[in-house]
Amino acid sequence: MKKTIAITSLLFLMLSFMGWSQETIPLYKGIIPGSKTDDQYVEKQHIGDDGKRYISFVSKPSLTVFAAKKGTENGAAVIILPGGGYQVLAVEHEGEDLAKRFNEFGVTAFVVKYRLPNDAIMTDKSMAPLQDAQQAMILVREQAAKWHLDKNKIGVLGASAGGHLAATLGTHFDQSYVPNPSKINLRPDFMVLLYPRISFELGVESSSAKNLVGPEFKAEKMAFFSVDKQITAHTPKTFLLHATDDPVVKVEHSILFYQALINNKIPAEMHIYQAGGHGFGLNNKTNNDDWFLRLISWMNSNQIITKKK
Repeated sequence: MKKTIAITSLLFLMLSFMGWSQETIPLYKGIIPGSKTDDQYVEKQHIGDDGKRYISFVSKPSLTVFAAKKGTENGAAVIILPGGGYQVLAVEHEGEDLAKRFNEFGVTAFVVKYRLPNDAIMTDKSMAPLQDAQQAMILVREQAAKWHLDKNKIGVLGASAGGHLAATLGTHFDQSYVPNPSKINLRPDFMVLLYPRISFELGVESSSAKNLVGPEFKAEKMAFFSVDKQITAHTPKTFLLHATDDPVVKVEHSILFYQALINNKIPAEMHIYQAGGHGFGLNNKTNNDDWFLRLISWMNSNQIITKKK
């Protein structure tokens, strides 16, 4: 027992030394909006065929804080929404690994463990992920001072289905789907979308569309969640990344979103790799390019990250 405690303490000290101090907090203090109780619905973790860690059956959403190392923080923050087709959460390579990389550049990151659509525990499964994303934005902005953040430099990153959720947050911020008595601004200041599903009308056979709104595919829901159609002049500036040979989410999704952004005069940058497939996270093994440095350059150019005087 003592040995286990010693190892745990050593790990915590190592993470703190590297700037990866972590704190996990519930998204909601009280009743979770739109929730139902099902005692058989138990959260599970497993290791996928890719050797990465995944979480499923999420009913109690939370936020894990990866605070930038003291002295390096620049006030910028990003809320990270892992992918997984609205069926699982790729919390490791599309969550924690990205958060740690942001910390290297003084950006505080928040990995959201959001609810996955399921009629057993939700009155409207299609809205639960968006509710959790909005609640994450409320919580981060409300407590910005605690983490030394600039309230005007809080963005969102999502990969795959998480990219769809991030884009949904960035296009449906005018209405709050969770209690927001203080009227906290729900609009992200910037978006980072990694191989995102954008349209639910392009490739309706996708598992993410079925998991979120199917199998009926009602027209009003399909339009609501086809986020390329929801872009306005107030949509946040956006960085997009995709691979041409992505077999899961076709590159056309990012192209659709990029074109809609340009049509609305929204600052946008898009990088499309010749190869890389889907779900590559930080490491596109088909080339030696470090796309994350391109993202940091974009954040600098848009004054999201500024050097301390």
